[in-house]
Amino acid sequence: MTLRLPTGGRIDRSKPLNFTFDGKPYTGYQGDTLASALLASGTRILGRSFKYHRPRGLWGAWVDEPNAIMTVTLDGHEFPNCLATTTYLQDGMEARAVNAWPSAGFDLKGGLDLFHRWFAAGFYYKTFMWPDWHLFEPMIRRMAGLGHVSPDHLETYTSDQTHDRCDTLVIGGGPAGLAAAEAAAQAGQNTLLVEDHADLGGTAHQLPQIDAIPTADWIAQRQSSIEAAGGRILTHTTAFGIYDHNLVGLAQNGPFGTAPRLIRLRATRIILATGAIDRPLTFANNDRPGIMAVAAAAEYLARYATLPGRQIALLANTPQADTLAETLTQAGATITHIDPAQSPLSARGGKNLTALQAGDRTHPADTILASGGLTPLVHLWRHAGGSLDWCEHRNAFLPGTPPDNMTATGAANGTFDTDAALEHARATGQNTPTKRPDPKHQITPHWPTPGSKGRQWIDFQHDVTLKDVELAARENYTSVEHLKRYTTLGMASDQGKTSNMPGLAAMAAIQGRPIPEIGTTTFRPPFVPVPIEMYHGAHTKQLWNPLKRLALEPQHRAAGAALGDYGGWLRPGWYGEGSPETQAQSEALMARQTAAIFDAAPLGKIEVMGPDAEAFVNFIYYNTIATLKPGKIRYGFMLTEGGAVFDDGVIARLDANRFVISCSSSHVDSVRTHLEAWRQDGNDPDRIFIHDTTQHWATLTVTGPKARAILDTLGLDTDLPHMSLHETTWNDTPLRLARVSFTGDTSFELSLRATQAPALWNALLDAAKPLDAGPIGVEALSILRAEKGFLMIGKDTDGETMPHDLGFAAPRLKKSTPFVGDRSLHTDKANAPDRKHLVGLTAPSGAPPLPTGAHLVTDDATPRSLGYVTSSYQSPTLGRPIALALLENGTNRMGNTITAWHLGETRQATVTTPCALDPEGDRLDA
Repeated sequence: MTLRLPTGGRIDRSKPLNFTFDGKPYTGYQGDTLASALLASGTRILGRSFKYHRPRGLWGAWVDEPNAIMTVTLDGHEFPNCLATTTYLQDGMEARAVNAWPSAGFDLKGGLDLFHRWFAAGFYYKTFMWPDWHLFEPMIRRMAGLGHVSPDHLETYTSDQTHDRCDTLVIGGGPAGLAAAEAAAQAGQNTLLVEDHADLGGTAHQLPQIDAIPTADWIAQRQSSIEAAGGRILTHTTAFGIYDHNLVGLAQNGPFGTAPRLIRLRATRIILATGAIDRPLTFANNDRPGIMAVAAAAEYLARYATLPGRQIALLANTPQADTLAETLTQAGATITHIDPAQSPLSARGGKNLTALQAGDRTHPADTILASGGLTPLVHLWRHAGGSLDWCEHRNAFLPGTPPDNMTATGAANGTFDTDAALEHARATGQNTPTKRPDPKHQITPHWPTPGSKGRQWIDFQHDVTLKDVELAARENYTSVEHLKRYTTLGMASDQGKTSNMPGLAAMAAIQGRPIPEIGTTTFRPPFVPVPIEMYHGAHTKQLWNPLKRLALEPQHRAAGAALGDYGGWLRPGWYGEGSPETQAQSEALMARQTAAIFDAAPLGKIEVMGPDAEAFVNFIYYNTIATLKPGKIRYGFMLTEGGAVFDDGVIARLDANRFVISCSSSHVDSVRTHLEAWRQDGNDPDRIFIHDTTQHWATLTVTGPKARAILDTLGLDTDLPHMSLHETTWNDTPLRLARVSFTGDTSFELSLRATQAPALWNALLDAAKPLDAGPIGVEALSILRAEKGFLMIGKDTDGETMPHDLGFAAPRLKKSTPFVGDRSLHTDKANAPDRKHLVGLTAPSGAPPLPTGAHLVTDDATPRSLGYVTSSYQSPTLGRPIALALLENGTNRMGNTITAWHLGETRQATVTTPCALDPEGDRLDA
C-alpha cells in the first residue's frame, strides 16, 4: 500500500533512489528521509523496543523520533544508530533495524514480551544479585544497548573543528527564527541563523501562506533579506549544547558517511527559536505501529507528500489538529475525531493497527494521530541555566528567568499561533523587550491516569510503562531524578524528548501533587547524539601530539644519528650504523674514558620571575629553595597534592627574583601547566611571572674526564664549583654556563640561543675530536645515569612513588614552610611499611642483564609481586649488568637475594644501593 500522494511535497520526483530495509528493496526520492520513504511505501514496523522487543513504528518526523533507529551501510561502510527521520536518503543505502533479528517485522526476540510481568522496572537489580551479579553481567550487557560499532576503520571519517563568533545567534530556521534573524540583521547586528534541516522554513511548510504570501516565497524573501543585510545562514547545522560564557556547540552535517564539523561559536546574544513537539497521549497499547504524533503527520504530508494512513483516528487537544484534519481529508484520508477525554482508550491490533477502542465504541482505524499538547523545546535554554515556569493554560513548562543574553521566541516560548509568534520574533530580533503573547486557546490537560488498565507506555524507546512509574513510587523513588534512574525513563538516545513530560505528570498524579512541584530532571548536552569523532577532530596521531624538533636536527642527521621519539622529541638515540646496543655501549664507554657531547636542548628552561618568585618556588618544590643563593643550582622534586613525585630536576637562581627551572625533557608542558595552575591559586598574578623559554634556548652538555679541556679550547671559564652557574658570552652570543651533572662525571651545560646552537655544536666537536671524544645519544646517556643510580621520573618511579621512597626523606621532616603535597607525606599510606623503595640489583657474575619490567617475587608456593625492575643495562665501565628497581621495603633488604620473574622464567639478583659506580663521587671533580 503506497501512501505517497501524486503531487506536492519538497521531494524531487525526477530523482528516484533505490535502497533496502532489512534486505527488502524500496524506492524513494531525492529529499526523502529513510523514514519518509519507508512510510510512503506503507512500511509500518521500523524498529523494535529496547527491552520487550515490541514492534514499533514512526512517532515523530525529526529529532523527537524514539523508535526508528537503524544501521546504515553505504559504499561498503557501516554506520550504526542512524535515526531514520533525520537520515536523508541516498541511492544504494542498505538499512537494518537495530535491536531486531532477522528483521524488524519478524524478530526472534519478540517472544520476550510474553514475560513482561517479570521484567518490570528494576527487575535485574533484584533478580541477579544471587549468587553473583558478575555471573549474569556478560549476558545482560550483550543483550543491552542499541546497534553495534563496526570494526572497520574509515580513514576519511574525520571532523573539522573551527571557531566563530557573532553578535546574534538565532537557533532555528522556522517562521519565528527567520523573522528574528531578519530583524537582527537589518538592525546592523552580525547575525548567524542555524537550522538543522537541509532547508529553511521548519513548520512553515505546513502552511499554505504566511503574511498573505505563498509560504515558499515568504521563506525565500526572508533568506534574501537576511543575507542582503550581511547575515549568515547555516543549514544542516544543529546547536547541540550551550556552555559557559555563551559558547555554543554547533554540529554542521555534511553528506551521509562524513563526520560533522564542530563549530565552537561565541555569541553575544542568543535567540532560541527551536519550536515545540507533540507529547504522546497515554492509553492502552499506545506504542503500536501506526500511532503517530499529529505534528509528525503534518510534516510527512507537507515535506514528503505522504499520508500517515488512509483511515485515521484523531486524538488531540490542540487547534493545530483541526487544521491537519482538514488537509488530510482533502488529500483523501478518512478522519474520525475522537475526544481524548473518553475512556478507557485502547489501541487494537498487533503488528498492524486495526481500531481504536474509546469507551464502549470501536472505531476502525489503520492510523491513530495523537497529541496531548505541545512541549516547547527548552533543552538549550536549560543548558545555559535558564529557569522554567509552569503554564496552566498551555499545560507546559515555558522559559522563565532567562540566562544572560538569551531570549526565547516562537513555539519554544509557548507562542503556538504563527502571527503572534512572528510579531514577537521581530521585536526580539530588534532587541526590543517584548512580553510573551497570551495564548488564544486553553489546552485541556490529558495526563496519564494511575491505576488504568492495560499496558500504557511512557517511554517508547526504553519500554517504561505507567505501571513502572507506579512501582517506582511504591518503592519510594518519588524524586524525579530517582524515578529516572530506577526506571531509565528519559535515559535513551532521544533524551526523553517525548517521555519526560508524561513521566513527570504520572508521578505528580500518583503523589497527588501539582506537576511544577515534581519539577524536571537535569537537561544536559548534547541535545541530539553527536559522533565522538567530532570532539577530537583532527587532533589525532601526529597532529594530537606532534614531535618537537631539535635546532640541531640537520647536524645530527649529518653525523649519522638514529633519530627516535624520546619524550615527545625527535632525538638521537645513537650515532653510527652498528647495532643500537653496540653503539650505545661504545658511546657510554667513550664518555667515561674521555668526554662526550650531548644535545640536551629538550631540558626544560622555565623562568619564574617577580617579587614573589622566591616564595612561589619554595612552595612548589619539596626541597627548600628559599635559601638558594644567586648563581647556585639545587636538585629537587615537585610533588602532586597526593605527595607523589611529579617531576625532578635542577633549579637555578639567576638573581633575587629570577629562577630557571630545568625540568625533565618530556615534562616541560605539564610542569608549565602545573606552575601556572598554582600561580593562579592564592597568588597575586602581578607579582609572579612564568615564561617557558625551552624552545628558544638550546643546551649542549659536555661530560667526562676531559670535559674541561674541551671547554678550555673554546675559551670558556670552567673555574666554577659543582651546582653553580654564571652568565658569559661565546662568539659575542650570551651563554649560560652551568656546572651540573647527570652522568656522575665532571659536566657542563652550555645554554644559548637556539639559532647559535649549530656553531657551538661544531666548535665542541672540533675540540673533542683530538681527545677521542664525540657525540652520544639518549641510549648511552641512559646507561651513564643508571650506573650512578640517577632516576628518570616515570621510568624509575610510578604514580605512587614519594620522595622518601627514593631516599630523599629530609625535607618532609625538616622543611618548616608549606609546600605542595606536604600533608600527603604524613598519612598512614605514606608511612606504610610495605612501600616500594628505589634499590639497585646485581646479577650473578656472567649473567645477562635482568629484563626491564621483570617482577620481583616472593619464594612462596604462591609467589607475590614485591616490585619490578625499572631500568636494566649492561655497564661497559663496570663490565657487568646493572639494574634499578622499585622493591617493597627495599631499603631493609640490602644484601638479600631476590627472585625476578619474567614471562615464566626466574632469575636471581642481589639487592644493593642504587649507585653502582663511584659511590664516593670522586669522578665529579676529576
